[in-house]
Amino acid sequence: MRYAAGRAAVLAAKAATATIPIVFATGEDPINIGLVPSLNRPEGNVTGIFFYSGTDLQSTQLELLREVVPNTRVMGVLVNPKSPQAEFQATNAQEAARALGLSTSILNVTSENDFDRAFATLAQQQVGALLITGDALFTGQVERLIALIARHRIPAIQGLREFAAAGALMTYGASITDAYHEVGVYTSKILKGTKPAELLIMQPTKYELVINLKTAKALGLEIPPTLLTRADEVIE
Repeated sequence: MRYAAGRAAVLAAKAATATIPIVFATGEDPINIGLVPSLNRPEGNVTGIFFYSGTDLQSTQLELLREVVPNTRVMGVLVNPKSPQAEFQATNAQEAARALGLSTSILNVTSENDFDRAFATLAQQQVGALLITGDALFTGQVERLIALIARHRIPAIQGLREFAAAGALMTYGASITDAYHEVGVYTSKILKGTKPAELLIMQPTKYELVINLKTAKALGLEIPPTLLTRADEVIE
């Protein structure tokens, strides 16, 4: 029995064995990265949890940003073009922004060496807020990104609570606690005899909004009371 989180760990585990059950947790589409052929019929020895970051999620994230910075007209979108989800993320964000009457600045970052350039572009284009898409490159560089966000004084949103805890304005995404609980449930079922192929790829049902009021104050932003009442957690 193996548990793996993140693309590299999961793919390495799958390459290592075709018989030992593997339960994964990933924010990347498991079909696109070659883990399973179908969410409903994973087949083989692999199953797990997919932290879905699809159309509705990005739309909601952009809507949340607009509520806090209603006068902005350009939203920045940080994307790793090497990610299997990059094209979907960029296109979806552009469509979601267009529906809100906004334009987007897609910022392609393939390594940590590109961060400074990307944020310089944000300043040049007078981008009013930033959506950080889900990618291992970004989740692995939280502190670096937060430092740049603070330096450039830009309201930012991401999907993982860790970003708000570190200093981003907001996060909205799947409850990681609930997701890992489901990993435990799947592990228990497999240990009791259920085959991985019989367990469809689980997707989150609970999403959390976290707002960092300290960051809002530092940026001179007023969080609407209606938004605060919707928050699952407020960091003060």
